[in-house]
Amino acid sequence: MKNSVNGLLITGLLLLPSFVFASDCASRGVLDDRYCDENKDLVADSPKNPDEWIDPSTLVFTYTPVEDPALYKDAFADFQAHLSKITGKRVIYYTVHSNSAQVEAMRSGRLHVAGFSTGPTGYAVNLAGYVPIAVKGGESGFQGYNLVTIVRKDSGINSMADMKGKRVAHTSASSNSGNLAPRALFPAQGLVPDEDYKVLYSGKHDQSILGVYNGDYDAAPVASDVYDRMVAAGRVDDSELKIIYRSPRFPTSAFGYAHNLKPELVDKIKEAFFSYRFTPEMSAAFKGADRFSPITYQQEWGVIRDIAHATGTAYTKTGLKKLAEKDAAKRAKKKAAELAKQATTQ
Repeated sequence: MKNSVNGLLITGLLLLPSFVFASDCASRGVLDDRYCDENKDLVADSPKNPDEWIDPSTLVFTYTPVEDPALYKDAFADFQAHLSKITGKRVIYYTVHSNSAQVEAMRSGRLHVAGFSTGPTGYAVNLAGYVPIAVKGGESGFQGYNLVTIVRKDSGINSMADMKGKRVAHTSASSNSGNLAPRALFPAQGLVPDEDYKVLYSGKHDQSILGVYNGDYDAAPVASDVYDRMVAAGRVDDSELKIIYRSPRFPTSAFGYAHNLKPELVDKIKEAFFSYRFTPEMSAAFKGADRFSPITYQQEWGVIRDIAHATGTAYTKTGLKKLAEKDAAKRAKKKAAELAKQATTQ
C-alpha cells in the first residue's frame, strides 16, 4: 500500500503543472518550465533572484538506488564527513528505492547533493534542476567505458563496412553498450543493425566475446571494461582478437547538486568533491577509483544524449513516468521471485 501511495504521489506531482517558473528567461532549451538555461550549457542556471537561493542547515545526500542501499550508505560515510567539514553543514544520507523517486526528491527540494546513474542523469537535469559536476575517476581522468567492436584477427574484417552481411552478436535488447549504443552510433559509420547485418543476441557481453573468440560470431559490439577484464583474466587471448571500432567514452554515475543552492554553498560543495580522496574501502567498492573527476553534462554526456535520442528515450515528464513504471515492475518481479524462493524452501 505504501509503495502504491508513493507511486501515485510521484506520478501526480509530475503531471501537475509547475507553479514555480523561471521568470524573465531568455532560453530554457529542453529544460522544464521552472528552470532557465540562458548560458546554454544544457543545465539549469542558478536563479537570478537571490530570494530563490536556498541555504539549508542540513544537506541531504544520496547515491543511485542499488540492490542493497546500506552498502553505499556506508561507502559514502567518510565522504559525507568531508562534505560536512568543508560546508559547515550537517549531512545526512537519504535512501531512495528507484531512479524516478530520486529525480522527484531533487525536483521537490528534498535532495540537495546526489549521485545519479548514467541514464537517469538526463531526467534529473531536465526535470529536477540537477547540475552534474563530477564522475568517479583517477589521476588520468574520469572512470568510464567504451563501446568496442571486436573481431578475430584472421577474420578478414578490417573496418565497420566489412561487417555487412556478417554474423554480429549484440548482447540483449535492453543493454546500452551491447545493443542500444550500436543501434545509435553505427549508422554514422555506414552500418545499420538489422539492415546491413542480422542481429544475433548472445545474452551477455562475455558470451559475445567468447562467441567471437571461438568463431561462433564474426563480430560483436561489447563494453570495453568487460573485454579488458576477460583478457586480464586469461579467458580470451587478445593476440587473436582486434578492435575495429571504439566509441567515445561513456561516463559512469554523475555527482552534482541542486541548481538553486546558494552560490557560496555551491563553491564549497565543489571544493569538497574535488579535494576528497577515496578511502581504500571506497576505492575497492568503486573499481579502483580514488577521486571525483570534473566533468560537464554538455560534453561528457553528449554520447549518452545521442543514444537516448536515437533510441526514442525522452527526458520528459512522460519519459520519467515510464521509468517509474519500469522501476515498479522490476521491484514487483524481484519481490515475486523472493516469495517464490521462500515458498520452495519451506
